[in-house]
Amino acid sequence: MGIQPIYLDNAASTRVTDEVLAVMTEVMRTAWGNPSAAHPQGAAARDQIETGRLRLLAALGDAGGKLGDIVWTSGCTEADALAVLGAAHVKAGTIVLSSIEHPAVSAVAARLGDQGRRVVTVAPGPDGVLDPEVVADAAADAGVVSIVMVQNEVGIVQPVAAIIAAVKQRAPSCHFHVDAAQAFGKVALDVTALGADSVAIAGHKLHGPKGTGALWLRAGVVLEPLWVGGGQQKGLRGGTQDAPGAAGLGLAAERAIAALPHARTRWLELAGRVTSALDARGVAHRKLVPDQRRAPHILAIGIPGVPASALRTVMSSRGVYLSTGSACAERDSKPSPVLAALGLAQDAGMVRLSFGLDTTAEEVDAAATILADVAAELTPRRTPA
Repeated sequence: MGIQPIYLDNAASTRVTDEVLAVMTEVMRTAWGNPSAAHPQGAAARDQIETGRLRLLAALGDAGGKLGDIVWTSGCTEADALAVLGAAHVKAGTIVLSSIEHPAVSAVAARLGDQGRRVVTVAPGPDGVLDPEVVADAAADAGVVSIVMVQNEVGIVQPVAAIIAAVKQRAPSCHFHVDAAQAFGKVALDVTALGADSVAIAGHKLHGPKGTGALWLRAGVVLEPLWVGGGQQKGLRGGTQDAPGAAGLGLAAERAIAALPHARTRWLELAGRVTSALDARGVAHRKLVPDQRRAPHILAIGIPGVPASALRTVMSSRGVYLSTGSACAERDSKPSPVLAALGLAQDAGMVRLSFGLDTTAEEVDAAATILADVAAELTPRRTPA
């Protein structure tokens, strides 16, 4: 039997927990009816969706849906598109986003720009953090503003609540959307205090199933649907609803929020083990984001002189699975705006290690040792003068 691989790419996707798998299997086995059907099998499916909805609302800080409701989607990409496109089609004005958004938002904004909408992109400061007042200045005539809460490549936490407050003072009628794919279940997120009009999440980022996501939508907010159909989900997303997916995502969200206080502390400790191991071996490196500014599950390290692609390839060949940035853009040779903002030298490789609820200290210690070995091997040797 070969060595068990060490998976440290949880920011890209997480393993579905046994609990979530069990509840989804049970729903498939016992509540297979169409949720729109009037017979008892339809009611059984609707009950499972409702249970998932209430669990997810509570996890988001909106217990009972007093402030908003859930639109079930196929993932965060669809939820982002529904929010940004859906709001842009009913609200005039500029589309404002940051230069460090996930492509799920930036590509949608680019399409709106191609269609003639004015699009303004706001860059972060040298520390990778957006200035609320700078965003607000850009949003004075905004119809839609979309800001990522935790940047997916390096884990920088943006001051989204402060940004929303500043923007709403200048453009109170704009639709403010938050991409929370990397934030939900990793940092504090309470939609009742946040002030956003919509928040997008993904199931597979928090040990839920792939192909599931949700858009939390503030009550009274109007969106144009991406497509029309049978009128499901108040006409916002036509199509037969996924009862097993809703049940699984709701449970995964509930479990992730319950585990967060302990997980946050443990993830920071795991990150410390990695940097300590590199220090002990004398491997030159730089933690790209200080602990106080990053989501605890993402550790991004710059290693001078080591090509990121080579580092990733060799680590993978030795059984350690990690990333050199967003899994959605690893094969794109274009420079990363966030890495440029952080001043990462062109000859420095960036490695992203990301932890899940099931990541162990033993795995991290073994991975750190291998990382130190590989970095030393790939660091160019200086020729004596």
